[in-house]
Amino acid sequence: MIWRTGYKLEDINVLFSKYMTGLLDIKATSITGDSLVASMPITEKVLQPYGILHGGASVVLAESVGSVASALIIDTDTHNAVGLEVNANHLRPGKLGNHLDAVCTPIHLGRTTHVWDIKISDDKKRLICISRLTVAIIKK
Repeated sequence: MIWRTGYKLEDINVLFSKYMTGLLDIKATSITGDSLVASMPITEKVLQPYGILHGGASVVLAESVGSVASALIIDTDTHNAVGLEVNANHLRPGKLGNHLDAVCTPIHLGRTTHVWDIKISDDKKRLICISRLTVAIIKK
């Protein structure tokens, strides 16, 4: 298990209920020994003018689940986990009314950086977006 302690979904969702993640209804739905999964509904809030999922919303979902995953590994009393770089390949459009699931797994968990692989799929398990997030671990 990669997590600092045995976190419960309720604890993680306290983090997700605030700020931008709260505005976009992002919620943690699963935590395993080496992955964190979060979901986001595709509502009008996350559409672009042509009626499909805004790519930036996918990036918010990816960066949010990866950043929280890093925070679950480090001692947040002494360190912060901050996004250093994020990229995303948008593979197919997301449609209004669907939900997205973002599965976040580690690629590298170092002392000063974490690199996460985030795969975002729709209700039919079709891959919508692949993202990689690098998180810097810095002293407070």
